[in-house]
Amino acid sequence: MRDHVKLFIPGPVEVSPDTYAAMSAPMIGHRSKDFQNLYADIQSKLQTLFGTKQQVYVSTSSAWGIMEGSLRNLVKKKVLNCCCGAFSDKWFDVSKRCGKDAAELKVEWGQPITAALIAEKLATGEFDALTLVHNETSTGVLSPLEEIAALKKKFPDVMFIVDTVSSFTTVPVNFDALGIDVLLTGSQKAFAMPPGMALFAASDAAYARAATIADRGYYFDFIEFKKNGETSMTPSTPCIALIYGLRHQLNKMLDEGLDNRYARHARLNAMVHAWVKKHNFEFFAPNGFRSKALTCVKNNKGDAFDVANFVSTLKKRHNLAIDGGYGKIKGKTFRISNMGDETEATMAELIAALDDTIATM
Repeated sequence: MRDHVKLFIPGPVEVSPDTYAAMSAPMIGHRSKDFQNLYADIQSKLQTLFGTKQQVYVSTSSAWGIMEGSLRNLVKKKVLNCCCGAFSDKWFDVSKRCGKDAAELKVEWGQPITAALIAEKLATGEFDALTLVHNETSTGVLSPLEEIAALKKKFPDVMFIVDTVSSFTTVPVNFDALGIDVLLTGSQKAFAMPPGMALFAASDAAYARAATIADRGYYFDFIEFKKNGETSMTPSTPCIALIYGLRHQLNKMLDEGLDNRYARHARLNAMVHAWVKKHNFEFFAPNGFRSKALTCVKNNKGDAFDVANFVSTLKKRHNLAIDGGYGKIKGKTFRISNMGDETEATMAELIAALDDTIATM
């Protein structure tokens, strides 16, 4: 048996030994030429990943730092928070805590946010910003980002802020082609790194809006990120070890090829879907709107299937961890991740262990 519990939860995901090894490189000064060289080295690789000519920034924070920072930088009038699960719902709460005028566009957990729903709200003229979670990690719902982003042409003065924390690098997300204003993600999902780092790109319109807001703060000030980024620096002390790990993972991704990476995630996701169908479970997300990074399985068997016991037994018998559901759907669902560095072989091992565990129940 392996010497640790391997993670197939939706984040943090398993971190490979080679990534840990890359992170152990000698420390350097964060205001040194060595750091500038490191940051400059990853910049073009990040731009390829983001599909952008804009700068891509590294923030020493979780993605929530940039999610909150986007509100502080870009909302002057009112923000529309698109809510379809635990994390998108939370963005509405954060908007209010930041003192912003905010409204929810709320759908039932398990349902996607659609372009038609957003268009109806934006047509009121009330809003100058909207937030969208592309892949709602709590429910496994992947909302149609390209259709939603197309609305930007009709509502050019509305800042489109998109969280791709659990979709980024599992499906194509090209910032410049989408024409949105902020694209953000985090290190602990498909990047297969430890938590503690966010990455984001912003549009020229976003910088222009931020420059008009006096109380946007400092730590997540987009103008400070831009000014420092122009000299391959960060506004404040960066997580250098994580950036070493990021460089390593970027090299792996680009060596694999992005199209190959997307195809691999689709294959691994399909393996989990086949297992779900084999055991007569249901999907929490509707067909056509299911994540490629994880699967949220609906416990349609009720009391006949004890999710908590299933998760616990898998961990005890096989040193493998899946998630027993999040928030108000805990126990009514369970979640299985296939993102990051996983392969057909590692997913096959997990599926065999899931089969074995079910057989004991």
